[in-house]
Amino acid sequence: MKFVHQWANQLPELCTEVMPTPLQEGRLLYLNRALADDLTLPATETLQNSSVWWGGELLTGMRPVAQVYSGHQFGVWAGQLGDGRGLLLGEQKLASGAKVDWHLKGAGKTPYSRMGDGRAVLRSTIREFLASEAMHGLGIPTTRALSIATGSDLVQREVAEPGAMLIRTAESHLRFGHFEHLFYRQQTDALTKLADYSIENFWPELQDQADRYYLWFADIVRRTATMIGRWQSVGFAHGVMNTDNMSLLGLSLDYGPYAFMDDYNPELICNHSDYQGRYAFENQPTVGLWNLNRLAHALSGLLPMDKLKLALKEYEPALMAAWGERMLAKLGLYDTHSQDNDLLIELFTLMGREKADYTRTFRLLSYAAGRDKGGALRDDFIDRAAFDSWFLRYQQRLEHEPMDSAARQVRMLNENPAIVLRNYLAQQAIVAAEKGDTTELEALHLALQNPFATQLDGSALANPPPEWGKRLTISCSS
Repeated sequence: MKFVHQWANQLPELCTEVMPTPLQEGRLLYLNRALADDLTLPATETLQNSSVWWGGELLTGMRPVAQVYSGHQFGVWAGQLGDGRGLLLGEQKLASGAKVDWHLKGAGKTPYSRMGDGRAVLRSTIREFLASEAMHGLGIPTTRALSIATGSDLVQREVAEPGAMLIRTAESHLRFGHFEHLFYRQQTDALTKLADYSIENFWPELQDQADRYYLWFADIVRRTATMIGRWQSVGFAHGVMNTDNMSLLGLSLDYGPYAFMDDYNPELICNHSDYQGRYAFENQPTVGLWNLNRLAHALSGLLPMDKLKLALKEYEPALMAAWGERMLAKLGLYDTHSQDNDLLIELFTLMGREKADYTRTFRLLSYAAGRDKGGALRDDFIDRAAFDSWFLRYQQRLEHEPMDSAARQVRMLNENPAIVLRNYLAQQAIVAAEKGDTTELEALHLALQNPFATQLDGSALANPPPEWGKRLTISCSS
């Protein structure tokens, strides 16, 4: 493996070198073998027994740094933030020429820890591991999780919990907050350098364009909109969409108090610290644009106002295109008709009134489409007359489609997952792992890698949550 350090070498004003603080009696709890293979990591006992997973050593070529950034948190300027418990170990250079960040989370105190202890707990580490892998399985751009390590350390949160470390990977950890940090510190030259660094490494096709900053920002707008449109289509609520948690590359980043929707409820607030409901599920598209406006403000020295506004106008069309494309596919529709939006709104209204499970409803619809009565999906609704009325209109709409029933079902089954990472499933895996049993973690991870598999239909992992599973309290505490 070869590690390079472009961030540390080219952007020293945005990082500080820090060595990790290892976990006591550390051990590798779980390795994402599929990702390890993608990264061409050798399947050797030597590597698996290495203490790199819990901060005890560095692989050859690693040079850990903590990144500094700032941001708006819950709509309020929070000032300097940064990697308070994470370290960029280096950028692995693959044979293809691509680079992959290795980031160690829970690595101990850094200059940016503020009042924090620099640690992570096993609960939040498993949640982030599973969430990033679930999003990857759904085809949504995301960071990835390589490993979970734990040890004998106890970390104080609401109660004392087992300490842990996560190695996550990403094409880059570039954040909106990096630009905000330099802008509010009036480090104009450094901000321009960061923009040029971003374009050179991740938008190289724009380097020679006279209008490269506009084209670059417009693509950031589109990537962000597309990501959020896809979140909405699978019922994913991030929970803490602060600007420092926004990826410049449009990756889903920093999984904390997230939730995949159970009962259909657009007002879902998954973070119990979000007292005002700022980051409710239905608000995510608006918050995404608000965050992009904060980034635009930080880039106002690079682009005139009219160009920034022009780029921001890309947001709504890109969001609606991404969401609309996915929702049409979830309904098994290929062509677009004027009544499609009304059909979808009517279904959502019915689902909301009956507290229908979001994922299960669309999965069963994949099997019901083209049938006379709606099959097992009809049985999930109490108001059968209302369902029958909607389903009749839906069937009439399908008659205008060029696709035959068999092809439609295949398409819908590849769009509507059998399982998502429900919070109760993650909690069951956490409870078992805290006792040293990773069987549930492994089984859940395996299923999340291919959530559309028909073999999962009828499995326990595909079940809606029990009542206790709908009442789990999730916070930013990690």
